[in-house]
Amino acid sequence: MSLRETIKSLRIPVVGSPLFIISNPDLVLAQCKAGIIGSFPALNARETDGEPIMLEAWLKRITEELDRYNQANPDRPAAPFAVNQIVHRTNKRLERDIEICVKWKVPVWITSLGARVEVNEAAHSVGASVLHDVINDRFARKAIEKGADGLVAVAAGAGGHAGTLSPFALVQEIRRWFDGPLVLSGAIARGDAVLSAEAMGADAAYIGSAFIATEEANAVEAYKAMIVAGGADDIVYSDLFTGVWGNYLKPSVAAAGMDPDNLPTSDPSAMNFGSGSSKPKSWSQIWGSGQGIGAVDAVLPAAALVDRLAREYAAARRRLLGADTEAASLAAQ
Repeated sequence: MSLRETIKSLRIPVVGSPLFIISNPDLVLAQCKAGIIGSFPALNARETDGEPIMLEAWLKRITEELDRYNQANPDRPAAPFAVNQIVHRTNKRLERDIEICVKWKVPVWITSLGARVEVNEAAHSVGASVLHDVINDRFARKAIEKGADGLVAVAAGAGGHAGTLSPFALVQEIRRWFDGPLVLSGAIARGDAVLSAEAMGADAAYIGSAFIATEEANAVEAYKAMIVAGGADDIVYSDLFTGVWGNYLKPSVAAAGMDPDNLPTSDPSAMNFGSGSSKPKSWSQIWGSGQGIGAVDAVLPAAALVDRLAREYAAARRRLLGADTEAASLAAQ
């Protein structure tokens, strides 16, 4: 089925965004079985010389477990999964990781930090769909020109490498010329926010930070606790840590000995998304997060979080339906 048809078949229109270090097979499987698209960055499958290829092992496990689940649950099959590829020139693993994703016929690819024709062609060769994440209309046009099937509009407030544009502005500019699959990212952590994303023209919502505070997430307990305790005011926007602008938890920055309200800008030449990182060791405990974490009040199983989102989504639809019915009644009087 097409990417848009896949989204429509989900329990709720949500893609679990790929979280650096955090997303792992346990989280992806839980998300997919709960009825949303789960994803992970290919680079999360860390490797060292002499060890087996971890990405292949992850894809084998996810593919086979979802297949068994679907055979056992034909009336409520799992959602498909996605793999995120960092296509920036500094990713030395990209070519090999693409070959592995082609071999295992990963159904959805999410590309970041540059749109590349050859990556899209590789995905299409096995019938996969490609979503490319963008922070503005110019990058969106480039991505579609180079063969992406859909877009992730990364608006202000998103976790990780976020943009600065209002979601209203970003979505409306993209929708002026693009009518294909569009997923919205940016401080979405409740089911009513998912419905809001649809109302403004997106097909689905991209949710990441809320899933950090789940039992399956590969995050230390202190990180999860900081997500639960935090709110929008606890987020700082900086390019210091990776060379790309993103949102981070202020308490984690302060714990590393820096003033989160007076951070310098980065040296762009230090950006590194390959097998290692050039950032100082003191930055290893600086944790990313979006502005929507005020909606997170407990560490839950991922399935329980999806259940909450689904309840909120349904309640929001009922509220709007009731408002529409009342408005129609008044208009008829």
